[in-house]
Amino acid sequence: MGRLGALCEQVKELNFQGYEVILVTSGAVGVGRQRLKYRKLINSSFADLQNPQLDLDGKACAAVGQSGLMAIYDTLFSQLDVTSSQLLVTDRDFRDPSFGHQLRETVVSLLDLKVIPVFNENDAISTRRAPYEDSSGIFWDNDSLATLLAKELDADLLIMLSDVEGLYSGPPSDPQSKIIHTYINEKHGKLINFGEKSRVGRGGMQAKVAAAVTAASKGVPAVIASGFVTDSIIKIMRGEKIGTLFHNEANVWDCSKEVTTREMAVAAKDCSRHLQNLSSEERKKILLDIAGALDANVDLIISENEADLAAAQDSGYEKSLVARMTLKAGKITSLAESIRAIADMEDPISHTLKKTEVAKDLVFEKMYCPLGVLLIIFESRPDALVQHIIVQIAALAIRSGNGLLLKGGKEAMRSNTILHKVITSVIPDAVGKKLIGLVKSKDEIADLLKLDDVIDLVIPRGSNRLVSQIKAQTKIPVLGHADGICHVYIDKSADMDMAKRIVLDAKVDYPAACNAMETLLVHKDLNKTEGLDDLLMELAKEGVVIYGGPVAHDTLKVPKVDSFHHEYSSMACTLEFVDDVQSAIDHINRYGSAHTDCIITTDKKSADTFLQQVDSAAVFHNASTRFCDGTRFGLGAEVGISTGRIHARGPVGVDGLLTTRCILRGSGQVVNGDKGVVYTHKDLPLQ
Repeated sequence: MGRLGALCEQVKELNFQGYEVILVTSGAVGVGRQRLKYRKLINSSFADLQNPQLDLDGKACAAVGQSGLMAIYDTLFSQLDVTSSQLLVTDRDFRDPSFGHQLRETVVSLLDLKVIPVFNENDAISTRRAPYEDSSGIFWDNDSLATLLAKELDADLLIMLSDVEGLYSGPPSDPQSKIIHTYINEKHGKLINFGEKSRVGRGGMQAKVAAAVTAASKGVPAVIASGFVTDSIIKIMRGEKIGTLFHNEANVWDCSKEVTTREMAVAAKDCSRHLQNLSSEERKKILLDIAGALDANVDLIISENEADLAAAQDSGYEKSLVARMTLKAGKITSLAESIRAIADMEDPISHTLKKTEVAKDLVFEKMYCPLGVLLIIFESRPDALVQHIIVQIAALAIRSGNGLLLKGGKEAMRSNTILHKVITSVIPDAVGKKLIGLVKSKDEIADLLKLDDVIDLVIPRGSNRLVSQIKAQTKIPVLGHADGICHVYIDKSADMDMAKRIVLDAKVDYPAACNAMETLLVHKDLNKTEGLDDLLMELAKEGVVIYGGPVAHDTLKVPKVDSFHHEYSSMACTLEFVDDVQSAIDHINRYGSAHTDCIITTDKKSADTFLQQVDSAAVFHNASTRFCDGTRFGLGAEVGISTGRIHARGPVGVDGLLTTRCILRGSGQVVNGDKGVVYTHKDLPLQ
């Protein structure tokens, strides 16, 4: 019932958006059989029940179940303020030459009235001998009926819902089976091994594929998707890569992406293992060679970047975005220098964290090791896109021994491509240039996010929506943060000159940054004091729009904020008064995003309480939230800022791209029920 409710909600949403939706349903026989079994049970004696029970007549079940099925649809649609209608058809109807015209006339009339036509075969009077068994006739199940109706009614799309995500290369339960996103009859027709059909269905997936192929051949694209996913229809209509698509021109499309994404990821994994076998000096040399290649190709990089800038201007991108996309010679030189700084960092690989004598001549070591393959997905943030992603993250990946896959935005594709080409050109053949892959199609992201057996960490860089979507679409661990709701709390003992400097910097220095202040909390005793009035006046001079919480709105007469959990990413912030430091802590832990929060105070006890109890990745005392940055912290560079708890938190540098492995060096020891083993568990020097 829940899945049927979700289906009706999606139909209602599409109807509201102006789509004309026709529903072809099944289930009448099932509903009727359930009702008749119950009726037969209560009218049977105990002796009757001891005899073998004959199966109920399918046509009788259909006759009883049809009204019950439509009652369910009517109830569900009525709750959504949608009107539904029932249309029962049989084989004989479609043999009548005049039926097609009457069918279209009725359906068009219903759709004009925003009524949902619900079709089903009238099994009760069908000439078919037994529902679910006889496959003769013009149509033989609801899939073939849907195909027939789609053609008769000139539908733009046919969606068939199943109990699996789509068509697989083999039984979905087989781990080796892979979903086929685009079906090509010449390629997949003879290779697919169909599993068993449903107990109550007529043909299972094989029948759906046959119906979808027929629809596509008649010019109606078809999609087979899961009916167990509550929003699969909406996702399909948004153009998301859901289920399996059947199209009459699919054979001329490039459908090699599924193989390409896996091959790219596997190649990066293999190359990363070669990279890990190099010495620290050899990996350092690769980085120095990359820095030299950047210096040597400044003119080429600028030329490609200028082509991106021209295209961005023609497309109407904002001037601020175009300005941040610009790569000048000085910036490229700066990038080269940042790589040299990373090259000079201490080698993180095989660094021993702990060494213990477990027993005599049995030594345990815990060591750093690379994660494996990183997938970085970043969107239209060119400042981070060029400088921090393509170059710095590539350098961090090489220093830490990881493979890397990069997916950037189309607005800087030529800049991304040339930087990728320059970087990979100096990677030695002993490692492999596929160590760093550049993903160029947005459609490939969905496939990459399913490769949890190859890709070890996903790092999204972009909007809250991007991060949230990626977290919802993958089983691979995701490092990042969806929101940057950073707070500054001014305690009653604060130096107000210091507070003014910190607050202005935290808000005005770079308002769009994830570490910019979004909420200013102020001790209630500072309300309407000269120091606070001066601070608010300076914020106003800088163009900062202030919204108030309930108390600030009443006392300062500023516009009331709709929600404390809001990231402006612009010249605006929320202001609210709190009773004390504990109230500030409670507010931050409730409404914050666990990113970066700061207290301004001269009271050490208040500062210590704040630093210990605020549950955020970075907590500051008397310093701007803008300091939360890998480079400023001396990490060399950062791949992002994480608000999660596993496995890295705060600005993430090289150490966040590492995990650990356990090494045990013995001399023939066996457990044997711990007989004869004398455990010493003695700490040993790391060197």
